[in-house]
Amino acid sequence: MKKVLPALLLIGLFAVRCTPPAQQNSGKLSFAISFSPTLSDRPQDGRIILLLATKDKPEPREQFNFQLHTQLGFGIDVDTLKPGKEIILDESAFGFPIRSIKSIPAGDYFVQAVINRYETYTLKTGKTVKLPPDQGEGQHWNQKPGNFYSRPFKVHIDPANPEQIKVVMDQKIAPLPEPKETKYVKHIKIQSKLLSDFWGKPTYLGAHVLLPEGFEEHPNARYPLMIYHGHFPSDFGGFSTEPPPPGMDTTDYNDRFGIYGYNKIQKEEAYNFYRQWTGKNFPRFLIIEIQHANPYYDDSYAVNSANLGPYGDAIMYELIPEIEKQYRGIGQGWARFTYGGSTGGWEALAVQMFYPDEFNGCFAACPDPIDFRAFCLVDIYKDKNAYWYESEFKKLPRPSHRNYLGQIQSTMEENNHYELVLGTHGRSGEQWDIWEAVFSPQGDDGYPKRLFNKETGEIDKSVADYWKENYDLRHILERDWKTLGPKLQGKIHIYCGDMDNYYLNNAVYLMEDFLKKTNSPFYKGEVDYGDRAEHCWNGDHNNPNYISRLRYNTMYLPKILKRIQEIAPRGADIRSWKY
Repeated sequence: MKKVLPALLLIGLFAVRCTPPAQQNSGKLSFAISFSPTLSDRPQDGRIILLLATKDKPEPREQFNFQLHTQLGFGIDVDTLKPGKEIILDESAFGFPIRSIKSIPAGDYFVQAVINRYETYTLKTGKTVKLPPDQGEGQHWNQKPGNFYSRPFKVHIDPANPEQIKVVMDQKIAPLPEPKETKYVKHIKIQSKLLSDFWGKPTYLGAHVLLPEGFEEHPNARYPLMIYHGHFPSDFGGFSTEPPPPGMDTTDYNDRFGIYGYNKIQKEEAYNFYRQWTGKNFPRFLIIEIQHANPYYDDSYAVNSANLGPYGDAIMYELIPEIEKQYRGIGQGWARFTYGGSTGGWEALAVQMFYPDEFNGCFAACPDPIDFRAFCLVDIYKDKNAYWYESEFKKLPRPSHRNYLGQIQSTMEENNHYELVLGTHGRSGEQWDIWEAVFSPQGDDGYPKRLFNKETGEIDKSVADYWKENYDLRHILERDWKTLGPKLQGKIHIYCGDMDNYYLNNAVYLMEDFLKKTNSPFYKGEVDYGDRAEHCWNGDHNNPNYISRLRYNTMYLPKILKRIQEIAPRGADIRSWKY
């Protein structure tokens, strides 16, 4: 699941509202959108997203989402749009939460346009596709370096007197600075041969590496490796050598947790982690966060995929060995552990299963659906439609997001229609699209086959069958337990709040049902639930979720140390890193 977006780094931030361009009466409301030749002299492929908001701050592109208070968005694909050439966005453009611009209520709006620029890829499969490459921002269209956008301006829309409104994109989002290295945090980036071969152009993997205290002073020490899976990290998160500044403002309000001062709390937790990390009795490990953003999402899900390529093998056999070589990792399966939450929770369990000898334990918190009979609230094998419950007369929408009291903020249809504004062919860079990009076979057009029709929700059973055999983790465990079980005994640990915002606990229940019945061998792991706990709960029964979610890097260390002591093979190095 998506994390909160990082702060925007932009050029051309406006300080004075622009005078709206001249309008022309065309009989119907439309928008004539173009980009300035000063930005590029080349034709552009991509997705133009038109935003309308009733408030001027933040910018309209920051006010569009699938939640209750979203503003308006409309999207159209463009191919070889020439500089200065106008493309008309009319009532046929797909919109959310209002389907067409013809239904926009009368009133004053702040208007803005963004183009998410595409590049052409000739894949190893022979297919040619146009996709938005990641530019170091983690696949966020509204802050992607190089994307063009217009300055917001105010217009009055009156359905009784429709006009054509001109919108010129004359700004470009600035490049992001490279993260800085410190005594403790290092950065590594390699070109992957496996991925470059798949994508038909140079493709890179990276990671942020947290070095243990005393790394330089103990040159003969070799270290166990902890892989913290999750969404795209711009730097190693949650670690700071500096405490919050004195008098730091605490008036910021966090809607999700209902508390003030959460920015300060996060900084305090980051500093406390540094103090523990450098403490006398703290375990000396390497921890890495992987950068594997791709043209479909901020994260590859760390597995091999028909649409994303062999990210699983590239991470396992190209990136990890290079990290262990450079930073003195032990480099053996008994000394590697993996953990994470949400997307990272699914990845932690998946890589432990798909590479069972390469890891000694996984700790999967609030994992994305690990049993597709509970793909959130959809059973992809039995249900006919992902958006609506089956009924002879009543049409009841399936929810997609709730709070800890069960209050619903969005539905399946709304989530997916929001994504459809941002991109066709799975190119939104959002959650439901990446699940299809990772789990689905490649279609005849080179793009991921749809599990369900994005407009109507109708499920394709042939795609569901493909998902089952390749990525339904519970099904794969049950199918292959005879060979997988002996390799995974004691390695599987799963945690989830029983009021997970995305209903992910339902799949965990089904997984637990299977695990409790295992024999020859019994799984000997752990499944645990947090009472009324929301998304990101990681097994901590003593602290509120807004605290425990910041402690993934320390949460599982006692269990990891215990397992190393119990499982390390005879003659293994369990001493050089204990200082």
